[in-house]
Amino acid sequence: MPQPKHVICPTCGFKNGLPLANQRCVSCGAKIEDLKRALSRHEEMERRYQQEGFSPAWFGISLVIVSVLTAAIVMGVPMVVPLFDFEGSAGMLVSIPVWFLAGILVGLISPGRTFIEPVVATFLVAMPTAFLLFQSQTVKAMPAFMYVLMSALGVLFTLIGSYVGERVQMGPPPKTTE
Repeated sequence: MPQPKHVICPTCGFKNGLPLANQRCVSCGAKIEDLKRALSRHEEMERRYQQEGFSPAWFGISLVIVSVLTAAIVMGVPMVVPLFDFEGSAGMLVSIPVWFLAGILVGLISPGRTFIEPVVATFLVAMPTAFLLFQSQTVKAMPAFMYVLMSALGVLFTLIGSYVGERVQMGPPPKTTE
């Protein structure tokens, strides 16, 4: 089988002539590695928990899960059980564990590694939730910047929850033989 005379850079698409100087693209300088080479065991272990892309389908599923859980627990439970009153700061304090559980749920049910999708979905749900809770506060009041900080904390807890869900889904890491 004859060797190819050119290699195309996966970063910029430039057609480079072989042999390459320092294994780098002439146009953009990106490192061009042999794409047919298999990853070593150590490299596979390092890449085990890294997300490789953004899935719009799982973003949509995450958005539905986060918004339904937030609406059901923060808004719906006080309507059904009047004893619970999640207005103002109490609503934000309840939203954080709800978003954490939503992250765990998406991490458990999604194939592959999906950490970013539930975080972006929670970010989009946290903005109107914080605004609605800020507008409806009466007794349990907080300043507006605290709603922003608590929303950011909820987004962070969603990331932690999705990571925990992915770890549970993948199982324990394989034993190293080193």
